[in-house]
Amino acid sequence: MADSRDPSADLRRIAFLLEVANEPTFRVRAFRNAAALVATLPATELADRARRGTLRDLAGIGEVLARTIAESLRGEEPVYLRRLEATGGQPIADLGAALRAALRGDCHVHSDWSDGGSPIREMAEAARDLGHEYMVLTDHSPRLTVANGLTAERLVQQLDEVSLLNVQLAPFRILTGIEVDILSDGGLDQDPALLSRLDLVVGSVHSELRMDEKPMTKRLVTALANPHLDVLGHMTGRMVTGKRRRPPSALDAEIVFAAALRFDKAIEVNSRPERLDPPKRILRLAVEAGCRVAIDSDAHAPGQLAWLPFGCDRAAACAVPEASVVNAMEAEALLAWTASHEASG
Repeated sequence: MADSRDPSADLRRIAFLLEVANEPTFRVRAFRNAAALVATLPATELADRARRGTLRDLAGIGEVLARTIAESLRGEEPVYLRRLEATGGQPIADLGAALRAALRGDCHVHSDWSDGGSPIREMAEAARDLGHEYMVLTDHSPRLTVANGLTAERLVQQLDEVSLLNVQLAPFRILTGIEVDILSDGGLDQDPALLSRLDLVVGSVHSELRMDEKPMTKRLVTALANPHLDVLGHMTGRMVTGKRRRPPSALDAEIVFAAALRFDKAIEVNSRPERLDPPKRILRLAVEAGCRVAIDSDAHAPGQLAWLPFGCDRAAACAVPEASVVNAMEAEALLAWTASHEASG
């Protein structure tokens, strides 16, 4: 067995790196308080609590802190610390710029076929001019009537238009897709046969955002298990600015990420300034779980395609590995990944 580390020192180091990253004071304080508490306890008591799984019985020690302490006691560098150390020596802006440079496309883009402001061609040309090799067109599904969601008939018409545009814009590619509503029972708001024709499906919650934690968690897990879904869009539904400001939905992120990992689906890092979803504390859990990630603009206008650096900086701050980012793939690799979901279903 490896020699144990000093869990108090590891907790203090995490607090320091959180301060470097300008994380909220309450999070820094939680780690500093835990470090002070751990320092007062006999090593034998800590080891016994870690063995029996009772670290969380200590005041102020939650799931993340308990796991961090247990990993340190086993002589392992805590995962939380390792992720922070991965970004601690470099400016986040530099790391974010490197992620942005690695992106080959954008998996969440709207046009005037739903609630976007510009035609498909204009969005595609803007994406091409930004250096993208492809974009995934993801207009809304029919239930979101306020966003002029696409009926099955209109979606078929859109597929025909995309086919013509791809001939005209080659080698740039418009990949077919949709942002499908995740219904209250976890179902997807579009004909399954049509979803199977699309290159990539983003699934998002747009209604009943204040569901209790258990049904919301079940809702998202059910959607992730659906072979037609590829990317879980703006997973907490939060809004951080403007008149629509709202808190994140209640959900068990660890269960959701376990499902994403099991079904090999991606968690979206939404770059819209009013969303910036998921929060960094939740995105770090996705990284720790080993989930794939899609860094998307959720653009509704050509200029919004350039919002990707907002998401890239957040991803860099949470040590998202470039290898886990699905839109850093070439188009054919991305399509092989999405096709694997249909094949497994």
